Amino acid sequence: MNQTTAILPQLFVPGNGPADFIVQDFAVVMVVAAIMITITYKLKQPMVIGYILAGILIGPYTPPFSLVKDVSTINVLAELGIIMLLFVVGTEFPMAKLRSVGRVSLIVALAETLGTLFIVFFIAQYLGFAFYDSLFLGLALSITSTVVTVRILEELGMIKDKSSILFLGITVVEDILAISILAVLQSVAANGGHLQPLTLAISIGIVAAFIGGVLFLGSRFFPKIIDRAGKTNDYALLLIVILGLAFGLAFIAHGIGLSVATGAFLAGVLVAESNSAAVARILTLPLRDMFAAIFFVSIGALVNVTLVPQYILPAAILILTSFGAKFLIVTGILSRAKYDSITALRTGFGMSAAKGELSLVVVKGGQDVGAITSSVLPILGVVTIVTTFMAPYIIRFGSRIRIQSSSDDDDGDEDSSSKSAEEKAGG
Repeated sequence: MNQTTAILPQLFVPGNGPADFIVQDFAVVMVVAAIMITITYKLKQPMVIGYILAGILIGPYTPPFSLVKDVSTINVLAELGIIMLLFVVGTEFPMAKLRSVGRVSLIVALAETLGTLFIVFFIAQYLGFAFYDSLFLGLALSITSTVVTVRILEELGMIKDKSSILFLGITVVEDILAISILAVLQSVAANGGHLQPLTLAISIGIVAAFIGGVLFLGSRFFPKIIDRAGKTNDYALLLIVILGLAFGLAFIAHGIGLSVATGAFLAGVLVAESNSAAVARILTLPLRDMFAAIFFVSIGALVNVTLVPQYILPAAILILTSFGAKFLIVTGILSRAKYDSITALRTGFGMSAAKGELSLVVVKGGQDVGAITSSVLPILGVVTIVTTFMAPYIIRFGSRIRIQSSSDDDDGDEDSSSKSAEEKAGG
């Protein structure tokens, strides 16, 4: 008892305790983020750029000094950001939607994700990157930023196009693939870092059992629990229940060697299965925006800017490789599937343009299990910033393409495409 009373005053004396550092670091993150997001808004640039630049400014690697007192605080904030970001993304993907994305979307997503992963992997190996650095870079650069791209499509008035429907369907599958592959890579890396057949099979089995168990068993019980909480009309109770589910599954996933992102995403899918999904989504959107900001700022703070100059050239090569691979695979498959040229090209440009939220989650996941070196995060920071700046111009270029056979591109299914796009943009 005496020890407790002796310790408590130290925790709450300004400048003397860990609580003071946490509050100070959190305040710095939010204040600098607010300033940078105002600047990027005035410049009409995506918010993620402002968040990353804010993180770089306050980070421990930016001279002349760091505004953050404890780097571990940044890691904790990033982890919270990952959980909330992926949870809200999951609420946009009920299982009926996952089943309805269509055969073409499934084929395209599988081909372009795995194709880009292996192409970027071999290019990274040629550039001299370590084996796991190359794998995580390959996975990160195979993922399209859904949030950035959908917002650009909305601004350009293309959200009702046939190409936008395809884009949304493909990204649903791509997101699930990315999270699943990340879980496998983390599991293998955590178990000694050797891609032996037995280890790989066990890792895939663990991932499949966890995902399958949560979706099969969880969908029978958790939506009912959520609906009971929703029927009370007590929004605080509903919020606490769904957050408990999100952090609970994230904890279980972490405990069996998987990414917290996997558990959080699956928790979102279970919430989407409930009748209270719409209310739950409205309740969690402000949390998503806040924690997404924290996540991107935290990622920027962890970027070692002193390493950026020496990785500009490799980053440029990897950007071109990723863009070329995704564009050629997507347009090639859609053309073979008898889609008209304008739809194939616009979808190809949309899928190839931006890297963002999940790409950063992948690299953070590799860093968490100690699988990658310090060079990967600065490279992906450069890739994210450059591709996010380029994305509006690339997609706008695609929107200006006019081909005679595309006269029916914007006809039919406009209401459904608009609805799907708006739902995806909310995630």
